[in-house]
Amino acid sequence: MSDYTPTEKDQTNPPDIREIVRQAIHEFVAAEQRKAEPAHKAELQEERKRRESLETRLNQLVEENRKARAMAEEADRNAQIRSELQRLGVSKIDLAFKAIKDDIVRTEDGRLQARGPEARPLQEYVADFVQENPELLPARIAGGSGAPSPSRNPAHTDGAGIELEKIKPGMNKDELERVRQHISRLATQALRGA
Repeated sequence: MSDYTPTEKDQTNPPDIREIVRQAIHEFVAAEQRKAEPAHKAELQEERKRRESLETRLNQLVEENRKARAMAEEADRNAQIRSELQRLGVSKIDLAFKAIKDDIVRTEDGRLQARGPEARPLQEYVADFVQENPELLPARIAGGSGAPSPSRNPAHTDGAGIELEKIKPGMNKDELERVRQHISRLATQALRGA
């Protein structure tokens, strides 16, 4: 046996091994966390940037999709309006289309109708528009102020109609003279108003 006898102070505060080990482990874990913290922060920053980039691209795709749908709906609306004008026999389709295109809208259920207090279907609205604007339809009487009347058109006495395809360099002199006389006759008639 040794002659060491614990003092009163040692007996009241013996060293706690568990507490010392616990403190050492805690200090070691804290040191490791401090070492790894910059790497985790950088990784979180990189992940945040990736997420923001994906969100931006997703928003761009959603906007492109919305624009493409709007363009497709507009093209379909324009095609239906033109088709209806054509079905009604309008000869000046572009003019009529420009006049009414802004009056036609698509309803929530996808149908086309005239905007305004009385919601009329496309077919009815276009039919009324064409009735109110008959100048958009083809002329009923052929001719007009500048067209020659058939009764005043002189008949060919020599029966010689001239075809443009037959007029060419190196023609027979007699044939060329006949063409010149025919053109001269037509020009004289046109100048006289015959």
